[in-house]
Amino acid sequence: VKPCHLVRPITQLSERSAAHQDNLPKLPVPPLKKTCERYLASLEPIVSEEELGHTRELIDELLKGGVGERIQKGLERRARKTDNWLTEWWMQSAYLDCRMPVAVYTSPGVVLPRMHFQDRQGQMFAAKLIAGVLDFKKMIDETLPTEYLSKKPLCMDQYYQILSSCRIPGPKRDTVVNYAKGNISPTHITVVHNFQFFVLDVYNSDGTPLTVDQIYMQLEKIWNSSLQTNKEPIGILTSQHRNTWGKAYNTLIKKTNKESVRAIQKSIFTVCLDAPVPRVSDELYLSRVAAQMLHGGGARWNSGNRWFDKTLQFIVGEDGTCGLVYEHAPAEGPPVVYLIDYVVKYQRAEFIRSPMIPLAMPQKLRFNITSEVKRDIEKAKQNMNMVHDLDVKVVLFSHFGKNVPKQHQLSPDGFIQMALQLAYFMYNTCCSTYESASLRMFKYGRTEGVRVTTMDSSRFVQAMVDPAQQNTERRTLLQTAVKTHKENTYNAIHGQGIDRHLLGMKMQSIEDLTSMPELFMDTSYAVAQHYNLYTSQVGSKTDCVMCFGPMVPDGYGVCYNPMDEHINIAITAFNSCEDTNAAKFARAVEEALLDMR
Repeated sequence: VKPCHLVRPITQLSERSAAHQDNLPKLPVPPLKKTCERYLASLEPIVSEEELGHTRELIDELLKGGVGERIQKGLERRARKTDNWLTEWWMQSAYLDCRMPVAVYTSPGVVLPRMHFQDRQGQMFAAKLIAGVLDFKKMIDETLPTEYLSKKPLCMDQYYQILSSCRIPGPKRDTVVNYAKGNISPTHITVVHNFQFFVLDVYNSDGTPLTVDQIYMQLEKIWNSSLQTNKEPIGILTSQHRNTWGKAYNTLIKKTNKESVRAIQKSIFTVCLDAPVPRVSDELYLSRVAAQMLHGGGARWNSGNRWFDKTLQFIVGEDGTCGLVYEHAPAEGPPVVYLIDYVVKYQRAEFIRSPMIPLAMPQKLRFNITSEVKRDIEKAKQNMNMVHDLDVKVVLFSHFGKNVPKQHQLSPDGFIQMALQLAYFMYNTCCSTYESASLRMFKYGRTEGVRVTTMDSSRFVQAMVDPAQQNTERRTLLQTAVKTHKENTYNAIHGQGIDRHLLGMKMQSIEDLTSMPELFMDTSYAVAQHYNLYTSQVGSKTDCVMCFGPMVPDGYGVCYNPMDEHINIAITAFNSCEDTNAAKFARAVEEALLDMR
């Protein structure tokens, strides 16, 4: 569900990507028998013999009884008729139907390298950041280069979904609206400071973007006209459980508030100018900032200084913390990371001072806070105390990076994944592990899951804790486990994974109104879907840290960015679960990496 992992680095060729878009292959429907075999193999290390035996019977029934074939044919029909048989279903089941809050539960955060601001330097940084994103937007609109993986062009559609888009809450299902697709593209961004929202027009009447100096002056005006800190944090409503927010939303957009809400939704992106938060030691700094990016720190701090439904929100704190949080429904990590790399590079450019043309004061968005809205805000503030339940630990593993596994002809991603398996074995068991893989080789492709826990990974971790085993044996088992992982990843990115096919079978049986195959009511299926390790590699040129919350109450969220000489790892867990502890797991991961070396 979360940001993508790719096997090889992506290469870029500068040409209009639309030409490639039409020629991309469609996502295939894998053969049912093959998926069933792979599914059984993935269950072996995580369920009991008895459960596995029962699942085998259910699979035989599915393959021989005609039900499986009927659903499979329906799925193949759907694949012929649509551009992508999966994308709409995936969008619904993974995001829009999901009723948990987006903050912490689905929206990833990104921590950018620490800045040392004095006085108003933060605004200057924010001004350059805005100018950088506008420059990136120009590239998307005109000359976005096509990305290639193993010489195959990738779908570039997600790049067009991250700007000028917003999630809209509904009482039972949300929607995502992309305002760039209308006749008139948005020309403003929203800026929020001290819980007060402003519309900042970022283009001149002739269509040219404002210069860095002009943006800086406009931010200065916003800053000076929003110094009061006692305003109602209207944005905190967006942190709620989706059904609750859906109802509160309908109350909120009555009367005058509708236009203000629309202005936020239609904006190209949002910039949150955050208040400083209590200082912590250098060692804890990144972990605290990662939490701030994910949820804002709670009602007391910056959680009301957000509009969590907005696809892209850049966060610039007065104290030098900066990063972003993004709503996950429209896109995966790679386009966001590409944008980050682009903007960071843009920051380093020299800026020419421009003559100052007086600009109109940015418009402050007005909200009529009725007693009902006030009650909803109070409720959201109390619920935002869930931020204290999130346990975040960021590790800057400095002993080595991609260089060591590469020296031994091992995939760096597979190497790190085996370290996570070994670290989790402190619980004396293997668990269901998810790693996201990109399906962008196909038109409108999103993600597939790689099932990381295999019999080979299980043999490797057991050998590592068995004192009777020799290192030569362990090394051979590691090489085998990494090779298997690489094969599974290859299958996933080539549309031959397990999970999305099973999801398709489930959705197709609902659509056909046929009885749901027993396979989906099976204990093994519940175990397989309960990802105690929910992981993703997000590779970027910038030395940043991406993070996201765990998938299950008793699990870990693990996101890592392997650089040449070091690895950035963000680990999350919930304090309400006695068995998980982010710092303890982080130590286990570091030990595992060193032992493997």
